[in-house]
Amino acid sequence: MLQFRASVVLKELIQTSPKRSFSHIIRHKKTLPNAYFCSAAYPDVRISKLKTVCNGRPFIQPLAGRRFLCTKTEGAIDPAAEPVKKDESVQEATADKKAGILPSLEDLLFYSIAEGQERIPAHKFITALKATGLRTGDPRLKECMDMLKVTLKSTSDGVMLDRHLFKKCVQSNIVLLTQAFRKKFVIPDFQPFASHIDTLYEKARKLAGGLVADYIPQIAKFSPDLWAVSLCTVDGQRHTVGDTKVPFCLQSCVKPLKYAIAVHDHGTEYVHQFIGKEPSGLRFNKLFLNEDDKPHNPMVNAGAIVCTSLIKQGAGNAEKFDYLMNFLKKMAGNEYVGFSNATFQSERESGDRNFAIGYYLKEKKCFPDGTDMTSVLDLYFQLCSIEVTCESASVMAATLANGGFCPITGERVLSPEAVRDTLSLMHSCGMYDFSGQFAFHVGLPAKSGVAGGILLVVPNVMGIMCWSPPLDKLGNSVRGIQFCTDLVSLFNFHNYDNLRHFTKKLDPRREGGDQRVSALFHLPASLALPMCSIDALHHVLYE
Repeated sequence: MLQFRASVVLKELIQTSPKRSFSHIIRHKKTLPNAYFCSAAYPDVRISKLKTVCNGRPFIQPLAGRRFLCTKTEGAIDPAAEPVKKDESVQEATADKKAGILPSLEDLLFYSIAEGQERIPAHKFITALKATGLRTGDPRLKECMDMLKVTLKSTSDGVMLDRHLFKKCVQSNIVLLTQAFRKKFVIPDFQPFASHIDTLYEKARKLAGGLVADYIPQIAKFSPDLWAVSLCTVDGQRHTVGDTKVPFCLQSCVKPLKYAIAVHDHGTEYVHQFIGKEPSGLRFNKLFLNEDDKPHNPMVNAGAIVCTSLIKQGAGNAEKFDYLMNFLKKMAGNEYVGFSNATFQSERESGDRNFAIGYYLKEKKCFPDGTDMTSVLDLYFQLCSIEVTCESASVMAATLANGGFCPITGERVLSPEAVRDTLSLMHSCGMYDFSGQFAFHVGLPAKSGVAGGILLVVPNVMGIMCWSPPLDKLGNSVRGIQFCTDLVSLFNFHNYDNLRHFTKKLDPRREGGDQRVSALFHLPASLALPMCSIDALHHVLYE
């Protein structure tokens, strides 16, 4: 997860960096105050090894172990005896900054994009931004994009940005932008990774076979050629390919989400007083309970119905539905989450099996006291009929991958306990009767639905939504299963892949060579900076 730093990073950077080069010190035979060299910006400096010449004699640190890294020469100012006034220090630092000794993060970002030019086209900045995986519509970049629009309207040509205008546009989001352009996101080289995803998508697209579910009329209307993949990393990097803007119903993909909400609200211990944790080994819609007369897990229909009864107990269905919809929208970063009333009506009219399960659960006293079973089933059908797109569902999956924080809003949505338990059950029970094989071959938490969706989570890395309506005999998307299998064959995302020694797979979380250093600091020779300033900046950014 992207760790945001304090907004005072630039101020600290200026205060902890030397104001003059070493040659300037030697020429004037003066010593910098201790604060400059003893500050956090220079934890590894060994001034005792520095030998320069002053008046023809070697200048060497006289006392080992002292905090003073320079001896006091004649005429030098003792900071303990005559402290520098704060106002004067700030004014001098500001003057030095303006003089070009220490450029700001905004300046360095401009230089890295401009490549020696005095002005850059706005589209060049946008293109470079998209190459990092960020979108211009990212909520975290709203201030930057709004200012960019206003600034371009006020320029003479409406296209070019000089350094001053560029700085004005990016300064409100400079920490996020700096992390992006320095390749400090979880997928540092995002474009090559996205190209691999496109290749896997095309391979799966060619698959034939499978049947679209026909027992729900609204799902039966979908074309079998529809195929989409969307991903969102824990840093908010996005990539989509295919029919990613077509809405479809979550169906069983909503089960882990409402379980997470139930655990978030009530805790694990309370929820599992009513629901088990074991795979059933049976079809998802069987009338069967475990030896304790509980549903086996919340990923089968019986467990999902009981889980629905635990949310907002005592409230009406309208209030419960609004609560759950708002929760899901937060998980999706306020992207598209809708509702298909036609699907809901079809589900209710053709839901005899689920009504039978409901009455069986009622007979076995599986619900909390005072539960209206028919009302619970209505809400259950409504939740199955919630619509998403591949794009919005990928953000939901990324929220699970990110420990409950929505990656594009930064909001804490779910507790760590809820996320941990949800991913555990998705891993063992999420893919119907294919769960064991999926855990073996793919090794990642996932949940499939009869509409053709597969919600896949790569913990601490990304969330992925695959959608294609044709299903195999076990009720899983044919193309989705192929994509997930190929993904783990190419990248070391399997839970039990050795990250250090498994050389046959790619690791998109690593960046090779020295690119992380040159990505932002590749400046033209005419813009070369004093080495001490670069060192200070390097420490603040990298440590």
